Amino acid sequence: MAIAAPSPSGADPGASALATNGPVTHLRWFVFALFFTFGGITSLNDVLIPKLKHLFTLSYGEAMLVQSAFFLAYLLVSLPAAMLVQRLGYMRSAVVGLVTMTAGCLLFLPASTSGLFVTFLAALFVLASGITIVQVVANPLISALGAPATAHSRLTFAQAFNSLGTTIFPYVGAIVILGNLGAIEGLSESAVRAAETAVIDHTYLGIALALLIVAGAVWLLRNRLVESRRPVTNPLQSFDLLARPRFAFGALGIFLYVGAEVSIGSLLTNYLMQADTLALPAQAAGERLAFYWGGAMVGRFVGAEALRRFPPATVLASVAAAAIMLIGVSAFTTGLLSGTTLLMVGLANAIMFPTIFSLASEGLGVRAAEGSGIICMAIVGGAVIPPLTGLAADATSLRIALVVPVLCYAGIMSFARYCRAHPVLKS
Repeated sequence: MAIAAPSPSGADPGASALATNGPVTHLRWFVFALFFTFGGITSLNDVLIPKLKHLFTLSYGEAMLVQSAFFLAYLLVSLPAAMLVQRLGYMRSAVVGLVTMTAGCLLFLPASTSGLFVTFLAALFVLASGITIVQVVANPLISALGAPATAHSRLTFAQAFNSLGTTIFPYVGAIVILGNLGAIEGLSESAVRAAETAVIDHTYLGIALALLIVAGAVWLLRNRLVESRRPVTNPLQSFDLLARPRFAFGALGIFLYVGAEVSIGSLLTNYLMQADTLALPAQAAGERLAFYWGGAMVGRFVGAEALRRFPPATVLASVAAAAIMLIGVSAFTTGLLSGTTLLMVGLANAIMFPTIFSLASEGLGVRAAEGSGIICMAIVGGAVIPPLTGLAADATSLRIALVVPVLCYAGIMSFARYCRAHPVLKS
């Protein structure tokens, strides 16, 4: 999931006052690495959820609090992060974000020692806070590192690295984290929990070490970028943009999209483990997540071509309708067809975020960056909708609970129809 973020200067990202000491190639690859990293770590939650659900005997509603703790950071940290970038600049803010991510990973160690689910949620919130800071840096920075005319292609290329991370991390995480799920026998419940949480510890400790290396590299490159900083402004003034119906509807669309995408990804492992779906063991089911997130990566390239040939609102309405159809087929069938069609929703998700974002931002002019900050906050849908889906699953079944993301995609389709009916007049 590639996230658009506010420019710290309050101007369009591509117009930021930036200069470089030497070639920008190394800086671009550093930003690509950031996209890969935060995309992969975010999707790793989909593997972590079934693990914690098993360890703490959680309901689906309780297990989805993993996503609530994670995505709550977008609501609380996005605007402070933008102010941080205004004060420190891109590179130093990226270091702060990476160090915060490292701290979140290291907090998994005391969380495992405590044996309490809530401590894992606290660690995830700190980790997500760091990711939020890094995302606020990454999008405007990659747009600014080069000619404005090619900013879109650079951002699309960077988003491909995000999708690559969301494809690889769940597959590897399933092998490492879910490989021994329920396989330890002959020990007390507390001993089993300690043994299996140690697997989580080792995974996130490895990530922490990698993040420290990246943070060190960014610190060494910090003087490659010469930034013209501006005084910190009041971010609350941006909220008056919500008085514009098109923008407000678009922000709601982002809220619904992230919530639906995260809900399906979070439930997929357990869904594929069901006897009437694919009846897979935990590790094999988790590995199949690569097809869900990989579909988004493939769909991004296909969708980019479609968006050049057809109106964006029409393409958005079509993929939203396709998502609803695929979920419906999955819910009302069994076996391979049921599992495959739900995995294919990732393909439909591919162009939704950037298309909703661009449609919502049309007509904002010089306030486009302010709108980007509000949209970044709307990602909190990933904290709200997954628990609702989990509660629906607890009250009914995983199949019936899919009605929650269906309603989300219906809302997105309504936004697309609104944009077709109310085009922005070009000056």
